[in-house]
Amino acid sequence: MFRKTIFASLLASSAITLAIATPAAANKQADRAREAIAAAEAKIHTAETLGSATDAPRDTAGARAALASAKEDFASGHKEPAIQEAIQASALADTAIGISQKHKDEAIAAGREARDQARDQAAANQGQAAAAQDQAAAARQQAADANARADAAQQSAAASAADAAAARNAAAMAAAQTPAPPPPAAQVETTVTTQHATNGHHHVVHTKVIQHPATASAATTSSSDTTTTTTRVTPQ
Repeated sequence: MFRKTIFASLLASSAITLAIATPAAANKQADRAREAIAAAEAKIHTAETLGSATDAPRDTAGARAALASAKEDFASGHKEPAIQEAIQASALADTAIGISQKHKDEAIAAGREARDQARDQAAANQGQAAAAQDQAAAARQQAADANARADAAQQSAAASAADAAAARNAAAMAAAQTPAPPPPAAQVETTVTTQHATNGHHHVVHTKVIQHPATASAATTSSSDTTTTTTRVTPQ
């Protein structure tokens, strides 16, 4: 009898303990479901903020659908299915977040590369512009040097022309001041006719002698000859 009383007491205690523990466990499961649903909502919001609706539309839509099922099961009192569906929604949201973050990182890297290329191109353009300016300055200097040489050549030519004109003028003045040379001496042309008497015959010899006054000489004949002299003066 005593044993039966003890056993009955134990059964009553177990029933009381189970009755007390069951609501506590149910409350704990509900808290887990709420936490899982809240975490899934936060992740989906983050994914959509990063642009997952465009970068990962299928994962984003799946996360939204799983979250809606979790909320519906939780409202119906199905705590465990609600927890599993919320966990699935979180996983899909994580996938969408990863894809969106990857696209964002790639876009940032592409933008950075584009900026670097633009900066390099701008630097190259500045270098080319500086080189072009240097070439233009060198060309202008060469043109200025060529103009200076041309001016110097013109001045030299003008000086040479002036020297030549001065020389001609000096020569003309010297020629005007130099006395005229005396006229050349007249040339004396003398024709000598000599008659020789030989054996009763007369032999006539005509001799033409051209003499200058300085070298003129007299002709000598014998007594038996007859000489006739004709003189003509020719100016030089």
